[in-house]
Amino acid sequence: MSAFRKSGVPLIRRSPDRWEKFRILGQESQYDVCLSTCSGSGGRIPHPDDPIHRWVYPASLPNGNVVPILKILLSNTCRNDCRYCFSRASLDRPRHSLKPEELAATFIALYRARRVHGLFLSSGIYASPDRVMEDMMKTAEILRRKHRYPDYLHLKIIPGASPSAIERASELADRISLNLEAPNPERLRLIAPGKDFSTDLLDRMRWSASLIAQGTRSRSQTTQFVVGASGESDREILETTVALYRDLLLHRAYYSGFQPLENTPLEQVPPTPRIREHRLYQADFLFRLYSFTLDELTFLPDGNLDTRVDPKMAWARIHPERFPIEVNRAEYEELIRIPGIGTRSARRICNARREHHFSDPRELEKMSISLKRAAPFILINGKPVTRPVQLNLAFPEAESMNSTPEAP
Repeated sequence: MSAFRKSGVPLIRRSPDRWEKFRILGQESQYDVCLSTCSGSGGRIPHPDDPIHRWVYPASLPNGNVVPILKILLSNTCRNDCRYCFSRASLDRPRHSLKPEELAATFIALYRARRVHGLFLSSGIYASPDRVMEDMMKTAEILRRKHRYPDYLHLKIIPGASPSAIERASELADRISLNLEAPNPERLRLIAPGKDFSTDLLDRMRWSASLIAQGTRSRSQTTQFVVGASGESDREILETTVALYRDLLLHRAYYSGFQPLENTPLEQVPPTPRIREHRLYQADFLFRLYSFTLDELTFLPDGNLDTRVDPKMAWARIHPERFPIEVNRAEYEELIRIPGIGTRSARRICNARREHHFSDPRELEKMSISLKRAAPFILINGKPVTRPVQLNLAFPEAESMNSTPEAP
């Protein structure tokens, strides 16, 4: 039987049992936010004999603790027809939903069994935005009030949701988010023609930022871009990202490399190489942690970052006047500009110099500094590092890309 009536409204097929619905809706949540950005290699927690391993993934919280997070959709039924999406309305496929009571009861059982320590809840848009938000918030209220659940809860804001719905979500969740998907209205129309960039998305992010500034339970908001689906450049994405960090209290931007799905209008569009997604994260880290500006990044003529070299190395190469830097005297702000030296290792150098004077390159290697990358740009006691150097241009310093990123 078709999953759709002639009117185009999706039908809910005969419900499978609860665990099967959890498996399906958990697995399909990867299309809502890129799984590779959530857990480095893209995997859920590997546990072949565990029936829940497909919908739990490891993430590090803002305090640095790595915890297993249940990430799941309330429903994979959607009335929107986004051109890249697995849940798009015109795709004839099985549709499933969970009731708020059902989801809350199963999650709290897993939580009390110490199988999961947080919940990321999103949903397809199966009704009006506020109706979907109501069901998501009912789930959250059952957890918070009935079960006294105290830990991490992330609620996705549905595009077009009302200010009152967003306010309620911000009072229940530790983090809220809304995916922009594209960097501007023109690009969004190419992949999600049913959404208005300004009214459905940006206005809602502004309301969220205002609530966060007033001091709700939600302390931050995040967003995500689908990279490569609309022909956008890296510069377009990063220009929007910088504006969001500056104006809307954005905590994190996530970059999801487009992967074509069968039976969608974009199934013939080439997949986005993982290295492009990787370079965007490196640039993002430079903005948030290394005090770089957009104008300091080097873009190719097409507006994209050079995939052959990481953005920090590219900047250092075109600024020979800034180097070499004496590690025994350099300020923290100078050290973090050196390829191969991250924020943690720069702090280690500064702390060690209070009681120690560096004289041997091996002392720096013990501080997790990549001398292969840093050597051309530093001096130790006024002398260059002469050991053989083979620059690694494919990957950033370890501190720029964690294997378990902060919880989305």
